[in-house]
Amino acid sequence: MSVKDQIIEGNIPEHVAIIMDGNGRWAKEQGEERVFGHISGVHSVRESLRAAAEIGVKYLTLYTFSTENWNRPQEEVNALMDLLVRTIAGEVESLNENGVKLETIGDISSLPEGCLEALDAAKEKTKNNKKVTLILALSYSSRVEIEKAVQRIATDAVEKKIKLNEINEELISSYLNTARYPDPDLLIRTSGEERISNFLLWQIAYSELYFTNTLWPDFKEEDFFKAILDYQQRERRFGKTSAQIIENE
Repeated sequence: MSVKDQIIEGNIPEHVAIIMDGNGRWAKEQGEERVFGHISGVHSVRESLRAAAEIGVKYLTLYTFSTENWNRPQEEVNALMDLLVRTIAGEVESLNENGVKLETIGDISSLPEGCLEALDAAKEKTKNNKKVTLILALSYSSRVEIEKAVQRIATDAVEKKIKLNEINEELISSYLNTARYPDPDLLIRTSGEERISNFLLWQIAYSELYFTNTLWPDFKEEDFFKAILDYQQRERRFGKTSAQIIENE
């Protein structure tokens, strides 16, 4: 029986987030420059998106480029931006064929004009798709996201648009980049690293975490299904006891 065949249809995570790590190390193992790893990693994006669509995942968020990534060598940053433009432009037809809606979170205003144009065009052309929402985290920092949310909440409180006793988890979530999405049920990180790297810190409070040694360019459909199968073996208690979970079933 294949890994996919073992997946329980009634227990599919609605939202999966992925930290796509290991492109540089993979390229080094191949005797290539780091950029080659990023190029090869595009295939893994396609595989993960296809796998998500096959089993009914509704939201897939990919940590594509962090604010810290701007500190990488300029040559690599330029290559990544060029790759982003070419990939997005080349994938629009496929996204439409598969019912994928493209959206972004992060400070995309800091991206080069060519990237913004490609993103805007792709978002517009896919905006009516409903099968899967693909969310690219670009120039994204969770700490900055929370910082900006606090600033906006404070401003609205001073302007008496909200009352202090109205500030709760739900309200804070509504001020984040991800306000229109459910929190991730499952966070996957490839390459063997076991840290969050400033990604969706507020949103993953109760997400299941899955770490794999597989480098991102080697991450295929079956690897995605393995992560889902592992998720299905977890007991999600959200602070409750196992007995309480059973009582509510």
